[in-house]
Amino acid sequence: MKRTAATALTALVLAAALTACSSDDSTDAAPKKKPTTAPGASSTEDMAGAEASAGIPPKPDAAVRLAYIRALTGIDPDIVHGKEAKAVDRGRNQCQTIHDFPKDTLKQASMAEKRFTSPHHPQGFGKAKAALIVVAVHTNLCPKF
Repeated sequence: MKRTAATALTALVLAAALTACSSDDSTDAAPKKKPTTAPGASSTEDMAGAEASAGIPPKPDAAVRLAYIRALTGIDPDIVHGKEAKAVDRGRNQCQTIHDFPKDTLKQASMAEKRFTSPHHPQGFGKAKAALIVVAVHTNLCPKF
């Protein structure tokens, strides 16, 4: 008798679990729209447009990237510390600060000091180097701001 009750209880629990996991096949749900363009194309374009609106420039080409990395390395080689892609990303983000605070050079340098760090400089590179970083970023990655 106990075995029959346990089997019935197990069956009931399994049925409840399966019901809870089933998908909603109701007819009142809105039909899903099919994408009209290639899946990656519009999202990439949307992201680029959103970044541009926020003051983040596109990723630089090889020549601009090289000039930018050389400028940072000229200030202090530890700014890049072997992580060029990270330095470029930080620079593009710094462009947003330059865009948002075009006349506030103290704010720009303060954000650069917080943004550009390394294992040997976890608190940044100081105010003087941060100001030079802002110039390198502005000159190479976002000169139109």
